[in-house]
Amino acid sequence: MNEKETKNMIVDDMLLTVDMPTTAGSKMLAGYQSPIAADAILRAEAAGYTLLGKADVGEFVIDLLGETATRGARMRDGVLKNATVEMLLAGEAVVALCLDVNGYPRRAAAQEGLICLKPTFGAISRQGVVSVAPSGETVDILARNTEECRELFHAVSNCDSAEHATIHRVAVLTSFQKDVNDDVKQAISTAVSALENSEISITYIKKDLVSAAKAAWNIILCAELCKNTARYDGVRYGYCAEKFSGLDELYTNSRTEGFGDLVKAAILYGSEVLSARNYQNVYDKALRVRRVIADEFSKLFEKFDAILLPVCSQMEYIEEQIAHDKYIAFEENRFTAPASLTGLPAVVTGGVQLIGKTNSEHALLNLAKILAGEGE
Repeated sequence: MNEKETKNMIVDDMLLTVDMPTTAGSKMLAGYQSPIAADAILRAEAAGYTLLGKADVGEFVIDLLGETATRGARMRDGVLKNATVEMLLAGEAVVALCLDVNGYPRRAAAQEGLICLKPTFGAISRQGVVSVAPSGETVDILARNTEECRELFHAVSNCDSAEHATIHRVAVLTSFQKDVNDDVKQAISTAVSALENSEISITYIKKDLVSAAKAAWNIILCAELCKNTARYDGVRYGYCAEKFSGLDELYTNSRTEGFGDLVKAAILYGSEVLSARNYQNVYDKALRVRRVIADEFSKLFEKFDAILLPVCSQMEYIEEQIAHDKYIAFEENRFTAPASLTGLPAVVTGGVQLIGKTNSEHALLNLAKILAGEGE
């Protein structure tokens, strides 16, 4: 991008801005105005991007696609839609910055045919975000094509990965096959064919990294969410209840009224796993599982350059499904949890996800370019 050229950008409501409120999709932060802007926004603006606005998010972005936002779920023809993606598809901006805590940007990109880059943990600064799970959350990039995604990543990242790196060997995880529908299986088959046509070696492996990663990530996510939301007490931060008698009731009423059901459930579970009786057997064990899974990925990357797996079990979520199971996000994250848990980079395109080695973002984008059918 030359010095005179500007590109329109949006951010989700987890990134702090000085001229727009930041609510994190929660009544608890309604009307909050930050005195600082997120570092990623400042870097993008310095590179010539213009921030046009913010997109609604689900409460603290731990849901599927934004259905727990204070303004309610965004539905079209009975199908759940994501606000950030809708703005990109409408042409309101060419790129977006989103906080990836529980996988929503990757699911949204997969279901709507966009590119999503989840960078290596720490590659894009999280300074100036509403932090939820600081040991695994990342600032992701959503874009309409790989070059727009690459350009913004270059502008906002802290690292210099090799732009012309190539990938020759891809492993396809097969352990998830029973958990996805035919549309997802077709997306995987299409992706494999495209890679093979580009003379990339494909190997099918049965490593069961997904279920273990999901369990560990849900424990760590809820524990860290519990700790990070403790500050919202109706006194120092956040929504304050109008009716109360005494300090304890102020805390209780403010948090009961300010948080939604999904966040409250996560806080309660997080409090439980951090309790004295469960800390060693649950939370500490989840941290150990994280290390084991990271080691397993390291071993895989001695043989392969990237790992291909789904992003979600289906290509759309319908209204009845969400109403029936309000905790579905903690099941669907079994596909996004491995990269979140280990801090590895991932790229989503064509309805599939590719996880790569640390700092292999440009190599993954080269793969995404093949899958997206973009010319040289």
